[in-house]
Amino acid sequence: MKAQERLEKVIDNIEKVIIGKRNIAELSIVAMLSHGHVLLEDVPGVGKTMLVRALAKSVGADFKRIQFTPDLLPSDVIGVSIYNPKDMEFHFRPGPIMGNIVLADEINRTSPKTQSSLLEAMEEASVTIDGVTMQIPKPFFVMATQNPIEYEGTYPLPEAQLDRFLLKIKMGYPSSKEEMEVLSRAQISAPIEDLQTVITLEEVLQLQEEAKLVKVDETIRSYIVDLARQTRVEPYVYLGVSPRGSIALMKASQAYAMLKGRDYVKPDDVQHLAKFVFGHRIMLRSEARYDGVTAEEITDRILAKTRVPVQRYVRQ
Repeated sequence: MKAQERLEKVIDNIEKVIIGKRNIAELSIVAMLSHGHVLLEDVPGVGKTMLVRALAKSVGADFKRIQFTPDLLPSDVIGVSIYNPKDMEFHFRPGPIMGNIVLADEINRTSPKTQSSLLEAMEEASVTIDGVTMQIPKPFFVMATQNPIEYEGTYPLPEAQLDRFLLKIKMGYPSSKEEMEVLSRAQISAPIEDLQTVITLEEVLQLQEEAKLVKVDETIRSYIVDLARQTRVEPYVYLGVSPRGSIALMKASQAYAMLKGRDYVKPDDVQHLAKFVFGHRIMLRSEARYDGVTAEEITDRILAKTRVPVQRYVRQ
């Protein structure tokens, strides 16, 4: 079965639970295939947690959930060594981070110290306890949620933490028709309970390797660099996209191209993903907030004025 067909099966499966959010499901899969992570930002009740659960069930992943609270400690996330008096040795008890798909729920509710406990895991796919480094099972994928409305008792994610997320996604409210369908499906039982696995974890690992082989022509790489460099000179921006952001956009574009059944990246792929990759990496000046300008609008402006490559970018 082709990569696109397998990925379409996953998306169709997720849509049995999350209605009208096909693009969100696609973006989540793009992040997973790119060895990246996702920050889901939206108000409560729009299906953020259900999306993560549906994705985990669809690929047969070991799903773990961490409910972030102000009193949560780093050891509650990564695990702790406990002394056993019977054999007089310390035994490691793994924390919920040791899973395939991890939901970091309301990540901005916990202290920066606990937030930072995710850094090594998200970047290196490993954790260090008492000087011993342990690998997290593969594939490893973190989806974190945060509520953008309530700020009391929250700790905004610092730039270094935000940069660890490949994509930042907003779910949005469903349409009237979609919400009626949600009510209809939930009337008797929760659709998530009947969801079946459609591909295996081994297939996910294989698809991750295939995504790396999607061709990116030099003109496309140059286009990505031009977009990133433009963010660093915008008047409203005091901190633009770093080279890590350029790499993230390239890798996400490779996965998205594979999702669409191609073995090469087009400018359209880059344009579609740019605001999801760049939006949370652009730090705005205070004047932008006063004028009501958002990072997404800055990205749209840059896309509109940056020359799109017209040379041959398909495979040789």
